[in-house]
Amino acid sequence: DQLESITPQDAWQLCQDDARTLLIDIRSSMEYLFVGHPEGAVHVPWIDEPDWVVNPEFVTEVRKLMLGGVVESATGSAPVILICRSGKRSKEAGDVLVAAGIHNVFHIDEGFEGELDEARHRGTVGGWRFHKLPWEQC
Repeated sequence: DQLESITPQDAWQLCQDDARTLLIDIRSSMEYLFVGHPEGAVHVPWIDEPDWVVNPEFVTEVRKLMLGGVVESATGSAPVILICRSGKRSKEAGDVLVAAGIHNVFHIDEGFEGELDEARHRGTVGGWRFHKLPWEQC
């Protein structure tokens, strides 16, 4: 098994096609709450305040979310999709999940806000919000 890259649009479609899909926003609590997050996403931070270190319980927390009968079934593992700001942290976190033996793991290549543009702004060249996919904020 290996981590698969997926576009925001394909991730949203996978969520619609397979109700077992687990969409996990791995950004910090501040990003999740104040920048916004995909509709239906659950929050499991990869790196979070106040210490800004990798969450030592990340794999355990993801496994707990999967225990609701979605881990394995006749149709295989439920899809697990990770999203961060621009796709870098989600790739790192996804590689860790795959190494821990979790199957069917994807990371959203453009993230929630996309890469920086020439003016050093996000949200103009890609990302979940750029593609006008459903999102919410607190």
